[in-house]
Amino acid sequence: MLLLNTMLLFFSLFVPPAVTGETLIIVNKSTHELVVYQYGEQMYKSKVATGKTKELTPEGEYTVKVKAVDPYYRKKDIPGGDPKNPLGSRWIGFDAEGTDGRIYGVHGTNNPSSIGGSVSAGCIRMKNDEVEKLYTMVEEGSKIMIVDDNSNYEEIYNNWETEQWKTIL
Repeated sequence: MLLLNTMLLFFSLFVPPAVTGETLIIVNKSTHELVVYQYGEQMYKSKVATGKTKELTPEGEYTVKVKAVDPYYRKKDIPGGDPKNPLGSRWIGFDAEGTDGRIYGVHGTNNPSSIGGSVSAGCIRMKNDEVEKLYTMVEEGSKIMIVDDNSNYEEIYNNWETEQWKTIL
């Protein structure tokens, strides 16, 4: 029995994300949308705001490093929960450009009318109620992929999953 369990554990390391249930967040700058895939299925979709310019929100695959409720806004010394805090009610930070999850993130906003456009300094903004839902779905270690792509989300996800297979074969 121990041998069987060991073999199952070993082979589970090589099973694609759709089977293991790895969470992937996809942010598409061209549509200003965020989707979440779990077990190979799209589980969630929301409108977002991204960087004012293409360069401000970096494209690529990153890892969620930090999660915070009522995040503190260091730049202007605004405590979490304050209505003037532009980070809103949640922070989901990721390691873009070699950072530690405290510079780039998906976060709420105190300006919900900004959602759906290219307006941020680089982060991904969501309405507070939407980021609160997302917060419950993702864990530290989840992957986030930021693209500027006119493909549909299923294509983007399937291409990502194919790349995951290539790294293990």
